[in-house]
Amino acid sequence: MLHYALVFLVIAVIAALLGFTGIAGTAAWIAKVLFVLFLALAVIAFFRRST
Repeated sequence: MLHYALVFLVIAVIAALLGFTGIAGTAAWIAKVLFVLFLALAVIAFFRRST
């Protein structure tokens, strides 16, 4: 999931450099959502294994 977040981040940066602001904004939003989801699942997995 972190891989997909980084892929969408790269897509957002490239799209922003080329002037596609709508695509860049959407890709950046998807990257943020995936990163937050990754963090939440990582924290849950950490606490499940520690007990």
